[in-house]
Amino acid sequence: MAEVVCPYCSGKAVLTSSAEVYGGRDYGPIYLCRPCHAYVGCHKGTNRPLGRLADAELRDWKKRAHAAFDPLWKQGYMERRGAYAWLGGALEKKKEDCHIGMFDVDTCKKAVEVCQERLAYLQRKRHG
Repeated sequence: MAEVVCPYCSGKAVLTSSAEVYGGRDYGPIYLCRPCHAYVGCHKGTNRPLGRLADAELRDWKKRAHAAFDPLWKQGYMERRGAYAWLGGALEKKKEDCHIGMFDVDTCKKAVEVCQERLAYLQRKRHG
């Protein structure tokens, strides 16, 4: 089991059921820092964290980043892998470091900005 240290309080996060933070609904295991209420889910069928521990602010920005990024590939403008490659270039990140689950608040904000601009451009291009 991976040791996950909280970036907010330096405490050790515990592996627990996601039901603890989702009002009794279990979506699989999470790492949770109980004092900070920062948490991260795990890759399906594993205890491997999906990214970094996130507090409420970072979780909100990750959702916003996905809302801005996902249409690039879900609406067929790019393949998912290509969309991440493009985002990595736009954010000046290495391919292996370009995953929203690993972003901090500032990187999420920048991702929202560049993705919204790119999507608007692609939509104008598609619709003439």
